This record gives sequence, structure tokens and C-alpha cells, in this order.
Amino acid sequence: MEKLKMHTPDLTAEQVRRIAELLPNCVTEAPEASGTVRQAIDFDQLRQELSDHIVEGPAERYRLDWPGKREAILTANAPIAKTLRPCRNESVDFDTTKNIFIEGDNLDALKLLQETYLGKVKLIYIDPPYNTGNDFIYEDDFAENSESYLLRSNQRDESGVRLIANPESNGRFHSDWLTMIYPRLRLAKNLLSDDGAIFISIDDGELDNLRKVCAEIFGEDNFIVQIIWKKRSTPPNDKVIGSNHDYILGYAKNAARVVLKSRERSAEQLDRYKNPDNHPKGPWSRGDLMANVKGGRYVQSLYYPIVNPNTGEKHFPGTNGNWRFSAATMTQLIANNEIQFGDDGKGRPYLKRFLSEVKEGVTYPSIWDFVPLNTSGSNEMRELLGDATIFENPKPVGLILEIIRLGTESDSLVLDFFAGSGTTGHAVMLQNAQDSGTRRFVLVQLPEATEKDSEAFKAGFKTIPALTQQRLRRASESVTEQSPLNPGDRGFRSLRIDTSNMLDVFYTPDQVQQASLLDNADNIRSDRTPEDLLFQVLLDWGVDLASPIKSEMINGKGVFFVDGNALAACFETGVTDELVKQIAQRKPLRAVFRDSSYGNDSVKINVEQIFKFYSPETEVRAI
Repeated sequence: MEKLKMHTPDLTAEQVRRIAELLPNCVTEAPEASGTVRQAIDFDQLRQELSDHIVEGPAERYRLDWPGKREAILTANAPIAKTLRPCRNESVDFDTTKNIFIEGDNLDALKLLQETYLGKVKLIYIDPPYNTGNDFIYEDDFAENSESYLLRSNQRDESGVRLIANPESNGRFHSDWLTMIYPRLRLAKNLLSDDGAIFISIDDGELDNLRKVCAEIFGEDNFIVQIIWKKRSTPPNDKVIGSNHDYILGYAKNAARVVLKSRERSAEQLDRYKNPDNHPKGPWSRGDLMANVKGGRYVQSLYYPIVNPNTGEKHFPGTNGNWRFSAATMTQLIANNEIQFGDDGKGRPYLKRFLSEVKEGVTYPSIWDFVPLNTSGSNEMRELLGDATIFENPKPVGLILEIIRLGTESDSLVLDFFAGSGTTGHAVMLQNAQDSGTRRFVLVQLPEATEKDSEAFKAGFKTIPALTQQRLRRASESVTEQSPLNPGDRGFRSLRIDTSNMLDVFYTPDQVQQASLLDNADNIRSDRTPEDLLFQVLLDWGVDLASPIKSEMINGKGVFFVDGNALAACFETGVTDELVKQIAQRKPLRAVFRDSSYGNDSVKINVEQIFKFYSPETEVRAI
């Protein structure tokens, strides 16, 4: 029986496979330092294949480069042997919610989510460290190969100590920040749907570098916008010219397929549409009938007199253009009472633009001075958690709401892997309440400890995730109070990144000594629960982490059924033929058992035969 691999995909191997399909002559075999021979890329040959002349050596070319870039690519591709463990006590509506909150390093989280949410995320919003010299950035360990990286990730969990200071005096000030952001954006791109987009908050310090990184990862042609967000009403007075704005960069996964919404019309804009003549098409506003022309090249057929039916007066186009419509169309418009001749019926002609016929909403500007300032984010923290300074510079809900309206459908999946105080989750809940949507969120936050002299620590929050989760709970209550008739999904399923449920022997069986064979008969860590094992199986099989889970007792053994019959899992010991038979008769799409859970060897041999008889379509695996 085939076993689940129980670790994230090896993206390097996948890239090699793709190159082998396209250019098989660029793939070779090469020995490693250990003497093991494995498939590799002949880079000299690859360079030649991608050139229209003879390549003799390194050549100058246009690209973004910095010390540490190759290591960043390695760490983006290297697999890890980690898992997500469910935290029921920290969750809200664990069994029914479709929202996910993950505590752990976002680099690990993005790798763990690759198979489950590949191409399924409609919108990503992140607010990464701005690299001001005063804040902290994520530290990643690159000094090893993929296999060592995989093994070490299963030996200890370092996610709690992942932040380092990055002062401007650091000789690799910009390089370290680029090395941090690059692999995360590469992995994030994989999760975006073809019609999805990512929006990233940033300030002047790393704006240019971030644009270059995004152009390399997403492609220059997929640039959407560089939004200027007015975050302060007045500039700071510590400089001659004080900056009172930040930027939000927008990139599409595929600009040809991205779907973005128009901005809702304001009450003031809607008030411009009136219906003084009770026209059957409804409210209208006055529009120009002129079409300007370039270079004085008039279209003869569009230069004609419009005759006012009330006065008989003839009106010609102005000196800088033609009429917008042909004479025949104009005659029809007049007959349909869709042309106004001044307020008194005696003036020049104007087109009636009906609200029912114009496009829904208006075009977004690139300067966002219509959303809340950053002080609103602090005020929201006071309302929810009792202190405006409990979290430094939280983004206001109104800003994220506008991005959600711009970039999502009513049922979209939204990802934020720099979750901070949880504003994105709050905004998703609020938008769903406003339009009866079913949007879902996945938030990721590093288990960063709060400073002992901080207001957060004084309030009892020893880590940022603890604060984030409490903010989500309070936001849920607030949204429910505001929209009691449309509460929607106000919960979140809390998961924590940890070392794999599998012992090291699972990944390196060749290192087991004969004398300790009996000690390693079970390859699962002793402190892990059946539900822990279930979630690692969900990750490995790419099953939605928010799928409903039901536990049943069959023949005295606990059996999980995920999303109906999408997956059946039993990790109990003493599994019998009768138990396997009853599970098989439920005809699940997938079934998984613990390798050491069978009552005897004959049961283990019979499992596949039982499923072939009762449910031949079921995919059966073991861990």
C-alpha cells in the first residue's frame, strides 16, 4: 500500500521536471557531495538553449540581484516536514467555520498551504515590515541543502524566534529585507487564482525594490496600480517635507483574466441623477453630445445641425469636434425624449445619461483620500480591546474593506500572511454582513512575543497571535450586533504550525539501527492525537482545511469523515476486517489508516482487497 509523503512538495524537483518536459537535453545526472547521483540541470546547456548566439561565459543582463538571492530561491523551493495542529480551545465555531487562523512562520505556512489552496485564492493583502530601520524582519536559515532543510524542520520548531532587528547600519540592510520578502511572494503567487490579485502595503523605503521584486515574480505586464493612501490628515513635522501617505502595490496573477470591481457611487454622486420629466428610464444626469477630434480631422457624417423641435433652432457642433452620434441615431434619441434642450426646452442639446444604463459603480482613482486614516485603526483597537496603543499602527478596517470590494467576489477566498492585529479577518466578516457574502479568510501570524512593558502584555496578551485571536472574537461580536439578521460566518478554525507528527525514522529509515527496530515500530510521535494526524493527512492530500469534520464510533473505533465522504480516516489500533468493511461500504473518495493500527498482518493485507470489492474507486493510503 502506498504511503503518504507527509511533507510539503519539493518545488525544486518540480521545476526540474518542468524543464525536463520542455528541454530534456538540459537535464543531466550529477553526483552530490555525499556521492549520491541525482537528476540536475545542465545550466550551461540551458543558457545556450535560451540564447540566439554562442554563450561562452557569464554575460551582463537586466535583472534584480542582491547578496542572498540564490539562498532565497533555495528556501522558497525546499520542502519542510512540518504540520498544522488543530487548537480547538482557541477557535470559534471550530466544527462549522470556513475561516482559518494559523499561528506560525508564514514561510512555513505558505509551503504547507501549497497543495490545499493552489490556485484558489482570489485576493491576497499583506502589510509586511516596511524596513524602516526600527522594525524587525523575519530571519530565515539558508545554510543547508534541501534534504538537510527537510530533516531539520522535523527536528525542532523555531517559529517562535524568527524576528531580528535590521538597523540601517547593517551592511545588508536592503538585501536582508529582499531575501525575506522574495520567497514569500514566490510561494504566494502559486496560491493566487488565475483571476486573482495581490495588494501590498509599503512606504518609500522599499517601494522601488518591492516593485522590482514583484515585476520579476508576477511579471511587469501584470502590474495593476500603485495606490497612494493618505494615512494622515497632516504631515509629520520631523522633516522639511513630511510624508503623510503610504503606498499599496497591486499585481495580478494574470492581467488578462483579473476581475476587479468598480467603486460604489457615493450618495453625492447618486444625487446628481434626477428625473424632473418623469422619464420611464428613471433618473438621469446631463451629458455632453460632443466628441472631440484630434488634429482637426472632422468626420463629415457627424457634422450636421440638430434641430430643436420646440423652437426650430439649428445647433451645430463646436469648433473642436463632431457630434457623438450619427444623424439617424440623433433623430431616434430626440423621438425617445433622451435629448434635453436646456432646462427650459429652448437651449442647446444635451444627452440624458440614465443611471440605469451607466456601468455599475465608478472607476477607482489611484489616490485614496476617501478611506479612513491610520488613526481609525487605533480607535478600532480601543473599541474592541480597550486600548488604542495595544497594537502599533494597525490598518483601519475601512481601508481593507475597500480592497476587498475592489478585488473579490461574494464567495472569494482572502489570504493575509502578515495578519498583525487581524484587520483583514475583521474586514471580511464586515463585508459579508453588508452584502450577504460567503467570503472566507486565511490569516497567518508569527508567534511573536509581546514586550513586557507593552500595553498588550499588560492586558494579558503574551504573544501577538493571542491578541489577534481576541480581536477576531470581539470583531465577530461587534459585526453580529451590527447585523443581527445576517450574522454569517463569524468563527475561525485555529491551527498551529509544529514539527511533523512523524518521527525522524519516517523520513530517514536507512539510519535506523537493528537493535532499535522494535522501538521504532510506530513511526508517530507519542504526544500527537488522532485529530493531529488527520490534519497532516488533509495537508498531504490537499483537502480544504476548513472542511467539516465528523467523528463516529464504528465497531468501537473512532473514525473521522471529512466533508461527507471526501475522506475517511481511522488511526486507532486493533483495526479489524469488519471495521475496514464497514468503512469501505460508505464508499469514501479516500481512506487512510495508521500503518501500525491493523489487528494483525492478514488485516493489513486484506485492506486493499476489501476496498476493491466494496469501493474500487476509493484511494487507500497509510501513514
